[in-house]
Amino acid sequence: MNRRSLPIATALTAAAALLLTACGGEDGKTETSDKIVGVDKGETKSAPPTASPSGSANRPRTALPKDVQNVFESWKTGDPVKDAVLADVSHRINATDAAIVNGDSNAPALPFYYQGDGLIGAAEWIQGYKDDGLSITGTTRYFKPQIEMLSKASASVVYCSDESKAYNKDRKTGKVDKSPASNDSYVFYSTRLDKNEQGIWQTAKLISKRGHEACTP
Repeated sequence: MNRRSLPIATALTAAAALLLTACGGEDGKTETSDKIVGVDKGETKSAPPTASPSGSANRPRTALPKDVQNVFESWKTGDPVKDAVLADVSHRINATDAAIVNGDSNAPALPFYYQGDGLIGAAEWIQGYKDDGLSITGTTRYFKPQIEMLSKASASVVYCSDESKAYNKDRKTGKVDKSPASNDSYVFYSTRLDKNEQGIWQTAKLISKRGHEACTP
């Protein structure tokens, strides 16, 4: 079984929406355009899974168990500002997964890497895992990142994830649901980030779409 889907943010900035002309909601519907600008061009080169953090603020510690891994492909552009944005996206993803594993929708790392609607949606998503008695295991690959700077303190980032080797795990029994991979194992994300006073790029809006052609093999 695929990991639980992220909640849908109801709106993005106009510039972010233009970057993702084909993005739809979780109901499986897409808009008329069948191409997402910049996503399928493969313009960035491969880089190690880690990225340099932005700002000098003291970051909350987030640790994933050995059976949960996130791999970030092509996660550097060579531009220091854009790389700082992408680094905070990766930190946000890791912090979210750590909160899921710990069953803690109030983890201090969440308001550190999220704000506004993004924070509300993330807390609800994490709580949903806990309410269903689920955790996660396996490896998720994040790839095809594309970034547009909307201003000095705002950015739009789109990317894909491959959850074909990531699974739900029963929190009590430890049983892993290893259903076969499908197109729904691939998820398309559209996000908007705003830079706070500490220099952290926080996720303010997020939309996800399973099985989108920009991400499927």
